[in-house]
Amino acid sequence: MEDNTQEVENLSENKSKSEEPGVQSAADIRALNEKIQKESAFIDLINREMSKVIIGQKDMVERLLIGLLSDGHILLEGVPGLAKTLAINSLASTVQGKFSRIQFTPDLLPADLVGTLIYNQKQEDFHVKKGPIFANFVLADEINRAPAKVQSALLEAMQERQVTLGDETHILPKPFLVLATQNPVEQEGTYPLPEAQVDRFMLKVILDYPKKEEEKLIIRQNIARVKGEKPQVVLQPEDIERAKETVREVYMDEKIEQYIVDIVFASRNPEEYGLSRFKDMISFGGSPRASINLGLASKAYAFINRRGYVIPEDVRAICHDVMRHRIGLTYEAEAENITSEEIISEILNTVEVP
Repeated sequence: MEDNTQEVENLSENKSKSEEPGVQSAADIRALNEKIQKESAFIDLINREMSKVIIGQKDMVERLLIGLLSDGHILLEGVPGLAKTLAINSLASTVQGKFSRIQFTPDLLPADLVGTLIYNQKQEDFHVKKGPIFANFVLADEINRAPAKVQSALLEAMQERQVTLGDETHILPKPFLVLATQNPVEQEGTYPLPEAQVDRFMLKVILDYPKKEEEKLIIRQNIARVKGEKPQVVLQPEDIERAKETVREVYMDEKIEQYIVDIVFASRNPEEYGLSRFKDMISFGGSPRASINLGLASKAYAFINRRGYVIPEDVRAICHDVMRHRIGLTYEAEAENITSEEIISEILNTVEVP
């Protein structure tokens, strides 16, 4: 990868005007860039192993990696059969992590998810039986089919990274990534997630059907007499933990921070950014968690692209996934068929790019 000397020097000039501690010179930024180019080499290995079983769906795989590297969880919306389960299972295989799949149903109980205490008659005592939440990669299939108590148990574990059973608190393993899926078509018998719970997800990814050429390859691979290769282990869970620390070292200039804040504030007060027509269409905008997650996801996106610094294109590339579930629409918006996607696109076209 080319070293963009002029861009690095511009970043350094901006940094010198900032009061934030950290990288101070072009040489420091260049050194950080070289370090991250080396430490992000495993991204290519993961992509290579994932491509053995996942055809297409590059955006989904990329978003999974962003969630993994920035300690965030992902809400995936798409019709059945788009390789959601296969993708997270394959990612778990490449990292040698424990994979757990939970099918959410209306009769599911919190104990079925987090575990419970079981009485042992011989020892006359209770012992802990841990639930499927104790895994590195958890697929919560059709999360909106379970009642609110179960959804709350999952979301508490996602936020606190721990589960309390009886008097004991049990820390969840690291890394810990939850991929929750929703079927956008069938809504009968579902319990939609409240906005406060949806906000816990770093990204909401919308999946589309594969292209024609990709689908031909999918057919060919799945009806072949001999199944294709399986993903091989390319790194350990502790490698991911180290990578997370490196992602947080990715340099973000103060102007990029201001850009992120402007995007989020434009979703709250659109009239202040020349978007008055959306004033009566937005019931609520992005929370401070949106700003935090947009910053973290942008750093992870830069890391995946083997860069030690964030550029505006990183923010724009990930913005829809971070913001689409954090903008509430009014009845006026629904009446005029205005979607959160359109509002985000308009915000990105209006807010000044640094």
